[in-house]
Amino acid sequence: MYFNLASFLVVSSGTIGAAFLSFPCDRLKNAYQVALNSYKKEVVNSPDEIVNLLLDISVRSRYDGILSLEKVEKATTISFLKTGLGLLVDGYKEDETRSILHNEMHYFKTRRQHSERVFRTMALVAPGFGVAGSIIGLIGMLYGVGDTGVILKTIPAALTSTLYGTVLSYYVLVPIAENIHSKTQKELYMQSIVTDGIIEIGKEQNLYKLEKRLSSFLTPSSREGKQESILELRRRYIKMKTEQKTQKEGAEIYSKKVRQSS
Repeated sequence: MYFNLASFLVVSSGTIGAAFLSFPCDRLKNAYQVALNSYKKEVVNSPDEIVNLLLDISVRSRYDGILSLEKVEKATTISFLKTGLGLLVDGYKEDETRSILHNEMHYFKTRRQHSERVFRTMALVAPGFGVAGSIIGLIGMLYGVGDTGVILKTIPAALTSTLYGTVLSYYVLVPIAENIHSKTQKELYMQSIVTDGIIEIGKEQNLYKLEKRLSSFLTPSSREGKQESILELRRRYIKMKTEQKTQKEGAEIYSKKVRQSS
């Protein structure tokens, strides 16, 4: 009862046609890919996890030096953090690091806004093509005045076109655009935390000052226990370094005994 092929074709083909007239094909292809990824891929790391990771990196930098972060750079799967750590390891100055990371954020946001605008434009025109389909149905109905068969055939097209246009706009296209917007804001938020953390680590900021600065990104409930986590990170890292030193000394003693026995 609610399906009418003619109405569906008028609304869908009109909306898609308007999109092709409004944007280049590459933009439409990228928008489709971004929309697909926004539903398939979630923002894995929470702000709390990012802050803890940056504090861990800061502890490592304190004890082993900036160059030791090259191992972290290769190991991390967060591309923005990988870029920031690469800048630290390569010895970029604070202003240069800030400028590069802010440029990354700006163009990332711009690319996402381009994709979001594609779906918002389609959502804007879809109801219009629903009205166009209704007018086409009404014209057919007036043309067949006196013929009951024609009227019964054209009335569904006149009514369902408006329905299709409204549903396509507000149930499909607007939610897709909002989802892209929401995921973009989440990722920009994470990138802001990483940017501040990377710059402060590069300045060899005091750990507790770094913790205070990064905690401002978190909710009050998430800030609890951060100072304790710094102490725990320090203890864990010192323990790890002590074990490595002990293993190295043991290997040297064993090697020395082997040489002596031979």
